[in-house]
Amino acid sequence: MAGPLLETKLHVPGPRRGLVRRPRLSDRLTQADEQTLILVSAPAGFGKTTVLTEWLAEATAHGRSVAWLSLDQRDNDPTLFWTYLVAALDKASNGLGAKALATLRSPQPGIDAFLTTLINELQAVTDRFILVLDDYHVMENQDVQEGLAFLVENLPAQLQLVIASRADPALPLPRLRSRGRLLEIRAADLRFTPEEAAAYFNGVMGLSLTAQEIAALEGRAEGWIAALQLAALSMQGREDVAGFIAGFAGDDRYIFDYLAEEVLQRQNDDVRNFLLQTSILNRLNGPLCDAVTGQNTGKAMLESIDRGNLFVVPLDDRRWWYRYHHLFADVLRARLMDEQPVRISELHKRASLWHERNGNIPEAIHHSMAGKDFERTADLIELAIPAMRKDRQEATLSRWLQALPGELIQARPGLGVAYAGALLASGELTGVDARLKEAEQWVSTTAEGGDDGNLTGSIAIYRAAQALAVGDTAGAMTHATTALGLVGKDDHLERGAASGLLAIGHWTNGELGVAYGLWSDSYSNLERAGHHSDMLGCSIALADIRITQGRLGDAMAIYERGLKIAGRHPAQMLRGTADMHVGMGMLLLERGELEAARQHLLTSQKLGEDAGLPQNPYRSRVAMAQVLQAEGEVGGALEQLAEAERLYVGDFFPEVHPVAAMRARMWISHGRTSDALRWARERGISAEDELSYLKEFEHITLARALLAQHKAGPSEDSVGQATALLDRLLRAAEEGGRTGTVVELLVLMALAHQKEADDGGALAALQRAVALAEPEGYVSWFVDEGEAMANLLEALKKQGSASDYVNRLLESSRTKTRSTRDRSTPAPQRLVEPLSERELQVLRLLSSELDGPDIARELLVSLNTLRTHTKNIYAKLGANNRRSAVRRAEELGLLSRSRDER
Repeated sequence: MAGPLLETKLHVPGPRRGLVRRPRLSDRLTQADEQTLILVSAPAGFGKTTVLTEWLAEATAHGRSVAWLSLDQRDNDPTLFWTYLVAALDKASNGLGAKALATLRSPQPGIDAFLTTLINELQAVTDRFILVLDDYHVMENQDVQEGLAFLVENLPAQLQLVIASRADPALPLPRLRSRGRLLEIRAADLRFTPEEAAAYFNGVMGLSLTAQEIAALEGRAEGWIAALQLAALSMQGREDVAGFIAGFAGDDRYIFDYLAEEVLQRQNDDVRNFLLQTSILNRLNGPLCDAVTGQNTGKAMLESIDRGNLFVVPLDDRRWWYRYHHLFADVLRARLMDEQPVRISELHKRASLWHERNGNIPEAIHHSMAGKDFERTADLIELAIPAMRKDRQEATLSRWLQALPGELIQARPGLGVAYAGALLASGELTGVDARLKEAEQWVSTTAEGGDDGNLTGSIAIYRAAQALAVGDTAGAMTHATTALGLVGKDDHLERGAASGLLAIGHWTNGELGVAYGLWSDSYSNLERAGHHSDMLGCSIALADIRITQGRLGDAMAIYERGLKIAGRHPAQMLRGTADMHVGMGMLLLERGELEAARQHLLTSQKLGEDAGLPQNPYRSRVAMAQVLQAEGEVGGALEQLAEAERLYVGDFFPEVHPVAAMRARMWISHGRTSDALRWARERGISAEDELSYLKEFEHITLARALLAQHKAGPSEDSVGQATALLDRLLRAAEEGGRTGTVVELLVLMALAHQKEADDGGALAALQRAVALAEPEGYVSWFVDEGEAMANLLEALKKQGSASDYVNRLLESSRTKTRSTRDRSTPAPQRLVEPLSERELQVLRLLSSELDGPDIARELLVSLNTLRTHTKNIYAKLGANNRRSAVRRAEELGLLSRSRDER
């Protein structure tokens, strides 16, 4: 990130001095165990934060874990908001949210993928805890609001969310209210009662007011705590208390301004100037205040103001960081503008310089922008761009750049190009073209020699990405080719990016040989640039192409090379390491090595999604779905595909294996042919379509459905339609050198001829398929076709042309057929690594209604020990939450076994 996270935003504020205890509110909050959402909504100055901190102190004392996040306007960047939220969760439970955060920081993050991963992590937590979002009213970003609404709708029971806000958030409050999941604390609840007002005025402030005077103040303020606090400060040392009370009316914001002004006037000049000058700061500490005021009394002054209850709030236990009460800060800033307007820019400049020296570039940018020093702001943004890109904070970068004068961006084309890149990375196309045109205009009017080609090359790269985003493959290829001709030979990162974009274009067009060569060039350049994780991303593309070309051995070698690269960097788990294991698992599955495939997928899962690239959550679930299907667990397989579809991230890669088509294939294999044919109709796929590489997988799926329809009962010569479609697909795949696809098509052609009682044609197609498949060790294309393929293999064997390979395929087919027939009996424990006896005990309790603390007490272990057992169980079962672990255990017969052993 361009600057460290502010720890003070994650600190639960300590009890304030002079606190009036309010057990009626604390008890109400404590008794809200059944409510997953607590909303504390009231205008400023009603003591929302104070009430929550009192309650949380009690909750913490009783063992509840608490996560706290104080929000401000700058958190309207979705990436920054969710990063802070995960950081708050990590404070409550070490490591919680790490996988989700890795998903968020991926080169092309999807908020849906992030939220799904986060919810799964929350679901895995074994005890309940509290997350507080304070000052949520500042959140105006629609993406943040929609994301939080999704989180609230799917909130696991382990998490109780508390939102403190001046206005009701954009959440489904009526639905939550009707379900009994919402507790609301509003202004009417927060107002001081007469008893609480008396405790404050006489007990805390020592004013010795009569009951009638307190009632008058409380009634006129209508319980508004901030106004009562200011009134108390105004009355201290005043002789005519009765006169003050008679003229007091605290129900108006202007009265608050008046009272705050009066409190300000009662301070000596040093304190008053300090308050005014430091009011520009969102957070204060001694050295920062010294830098702004030019004095050296900051720390002592803050401590003195804190002791005097002058609306300053400590933000940490050491009382090092503070902030002013929001309303008080507003009054101070208004007074500063009235009295010292010419000093404001200088004060912001001093604050900006201090933050820059202390490594907080975002805060430095905020102050330079507030001081309207736009040249300095532009300098700082240019300094921050690499880090902002790395941490995926494009929304913040866009907001900064949007705030700069347009002529300044036009004069700094690097900023314009960065602006375009930030928009593209955020999935926003509006404004991209304008920014790139401005940069192109600057380049065209620059004197000869003013541009060395790097800027022009960067523009061309973003033009290529822009074209891919709108489906203009030809345009993307033109721009990527232009970029390769512009960027310097030693600019390996840019050359790698351009080669990769050009490779995607050829890949999308089905020109796999050319695409493979360009991806290889990209890989080499990224290796020279030292971008090792990006090299692993290239490896995925290279292996995918080789698999389609029918070169499984080469694909396996690519993944193995990737793991060697990762092994050379053990100190920093390279993003992409997990993807190498997923790829190897899918290849082993194709070769019929089911248990070895599952082991690689479990290894990928144990590494965590922080060791994976953006597509890893999607690809790993697709692979696990195929493993579960091979084991006959169609329900679990379809669940994995549904989650994969939700988590899909394209990275501009062509979507040649759509999840919807994979689901249709699973339907076909389990007798749901009508569902698969309905999918084809809705997708607009027919047997007479013009063929293309991008739709090849879908057309093959349709051919499978037509063959299955014939099996269910002939309908309009569906097998004839399938045969004609397969014949066209086969010619196209052979012409494109897609040998892996050719093997699948020949297998299906053999089955089609068998249905037509053309035994000669069936065996001829099968023999060709076997000849192509044997060198690479294909198994699943044959075995997954069931008894019909087993009969064909038997016939091939009787013909006298069977090899050891055919015998192995035949034996595998027989084994699978027996397994399918025996599936009605409880399955044995088919795990790469069996569960220990203790883990079986934990598993049995996970299937009960007990929550985490109850399970820990039952087993006489700590919650941390229980979490360790639970994590191991999930990894061994290939599950990512409690429900899926129990379902998987039931499928394997583990729960019945553990009950029998009791």
